[in-house]
Amino acid sequence: MKLNGKVAAITGAARGIGKACAKRFLDDGVKVVISDVDADGLAATAAELGRPDALRTVVGNVAKRADVDKLVATAVQEFGRFDIMVNNAGVARNRDILEISEEEFDEIIGINLKGAFFGVQAAAKQMIAQGGGGVIINMSSVNALLAIPALATYAMSKGGMKQLTSVAAVALAPHNIRVVAVGPGTILTDMVASSIYTSEDARKTVMSRTPAGRGGEPSEVASVVAFLASDDASYITGQTIYPDGGRLILNYTVPVKDK
Repeated sequence: MKLNGKVAAITGAARGIGKACAKRFLDDGVKVVISDVDADGLAATAAELGRPDALRTVVGNVAKRADVDKLVATAVQEFGRFDIMVNNAGVARNRDILEISEEEFDEIIGINLKGAFFGVQAAAKQMIAQGGGGVIINMSSVNALLAIPALATYAMSKGGMKQLTSVAAVALAPHNIRVVAVGPGTILTDMVASSIYTSEDARKTVMSRTPAGRGGEPSEVASVVAFLASDDASYITGQTIYPDGGRLILNYTVPVKDK
């Protein structure tokens, strides 16, 4: 229980990785505020997790600064301080790069990158005001480094998050705030089902590039998040850790035409 007594906020926590992070934190003695734009899903997750003594919910859209500020303020109001921010909210669209509309581009970048930026700012301001440091964890992806054409907007947003993590780590180090990122590979979530596992052939293609031979579980990502949030990771900042089943050690493949 190395995180016992800490206070955390998690965005995009109605399901998937965010939900798994909330469960792991609660199990580790953390008081948690979870946020999502899906009010019904958020309420269902809160009911499933239980722990009314240590869990609060805030409905909000991370692409709106006021909603992110409200999330951090709620954590302080409810639990007295703020120690850990997990910028997890994210969306992906499987689309040909020539078909991406301006509205879709703005949506993906707004949620995935701008939302994380707002989370970094809001968390850091509160941590600095407390004078006690803290940890900010951004949820990146192997797509920050890989070029998968069908996920262009998602990849661009995660590439930007890599630099957000780096520059924020340098800027906030004097305040004893660590900024790190987690870059999962193919994790078995609703988003993967809708945007990556679009067919059995697509699933087989992903698995052919995953040495572990399976998709990851959200709880396996939550374990990495818990480690990075703890003092066991006290000398890690500005880095992205990739729980990906070995995905990054294999090259992306392209179709080869017959001569």
